[in-house]
Amino acid sequence: MKALIKKLVEAWGPSGFEHHVRTLIEDEIKDLCDEMRVDSMGNLICRVGEKTDDNLRIMIAAHMDEIGLMVSHVDRQGYLRFTNIGGLFPANLSGNRVKFENGVVGVIGMENPWSRPKEIPGLDGFFIDVSDATEDDQNRNADIKVGDPAAFWRAFEERGNRLVAKSMDDRIGCAVAIETMRRLKDSGAKHEIYFVFTVQEEVGLRGARPAAYGLEPDFGIALDVTGTGDTPKGMKMSIDLGKGAAIKLRDNGLIVPPAVKDLMIDTAEKYDIPYQLEILSGGSTDAAGIQSARAGVPSGCISIPCRYVHTVSETVDITDVEACVSLLEKILSNPIENIRPN
Repeated sequence: MKALIKKLVEAWGPSGFEHHVRTLIEDEIKDLCDEMRVDSMGNLICRVGEKTDDNLRIMIAAHMDEIGLMVSHVDRQGYLRFTNIGGLFPANLSGNRVKFENGVVGVIGMENPWSRPKEIPGLDGFFIDVSDATEDDQNRNADIKVGDPAAFWRAFEERGNRLVAKSMDDRIGCAVAIETMRRLKDSGAKHEIYFVFTVQEEVGLRGARPAAYGLEPDFGIALDVTGTGDTPKGMKMSIDLGKGAAIKLRDNGLIVPPAVKDLMIDTAEKYDIPYQLEILSGGSTDAAGIQSARAGVPSGCISIPCRYVHTVSETVDITDVEACVSLLEKILSNPIENIRPN
């Protein structure tokens, strides 16, 4: 599974430009599903199993996109100015590297860093340096133009059980979905399951909403990362790295229905899968988009604990990842009853 994770997290794919990631996933799952198609938004939709009178249509969503940036202006000196694609933290920008689709790697610099070391500017105080010391220095950005997107760049690193990369959010959710599909290929699915690898989650759940509208699922589960409360002066939340899958109870866009929460907790306890309960005070996931589709869909989220979210060093623990796979596989391979409100 680690080889798959490395392949996914090192792929290039900011929001709205997920095609490289989608191609990788298509190759991984082409023999694991009964039907595969790409919708008009760019979501990759993969069906496993068939709908009957006795089972459910379930939508599993993991987003393919990552945060990034887009060139908004080239200044007189040839430096690239940019705007955000998704949630960028200015404190994490200076000195980081970005990669454009054509392979050009740039370094993010900050204006006047030594004269105001304690001041962090807005995005307009940063620039991207793509100089290459050619004779015609004015053409150093000739391959990059206004409107070109870039993603952050760092190689995947493994440190014992800890996996570090620039886009665990949410390629690790995609890896959980793919590994679950592999297991269901052997164990069999009890439901009609649509694994949807969504686009543009980081800019407003734009892929999950129309996908859920079209599929009309009976039940939805998002797979995404969540923060942890186990770093110095970090967030006040009861999630630790290495202590199991995080079962979401609430975030800024979703209050998980009691029946969905109970299903996940009961399944984890029945099969001795380590789990934690998650309440996230900032952000949301594709589950919020699924929940509000059409007349409403009971929805929840299985979260992978992750330190340093929205940085180039997002860190997960492989034992948590495996717990998330086990939990999802057991939910999908068993009958599900009473998921709708009484």
